Amino acid sequence: MEQLQQFAPFLLMFVVIYFFMIRPQSKKQKQEKAFEESLKPGMRIVTRSGLHAKVVEVNEKTIVVETMAGKLLFDKTAVSLELSQALNEKEKK
Repeated sequence: MEQLQQFAPFLLMFVVIYFFMIRPQSKKQKQEKAFEESLKPGMRIVTRSGLHAKVVEVNEKTIVVETMAGKLLFDKTAVSLELSQALNEKEKK
């Protein structure tokens, strides 16, 4: 019984850390992965560095985008989920 009382605070800390840090992070990673899989030609995106572009071609791990300067090749992970969603929501209004 005493051993259980000694480990209770550690167990409680782990549960709190799981629900406030680990679980939200893994949920966000799943959302980003799903977004990367859903990229298709014609979509307007924003990269993590702030480049606004239109998707021209989608490959397994890369995308080709068209900007005012021409066509560029990016890794799919360079596309920002939050910024792209905000851009598309702004355009809908």
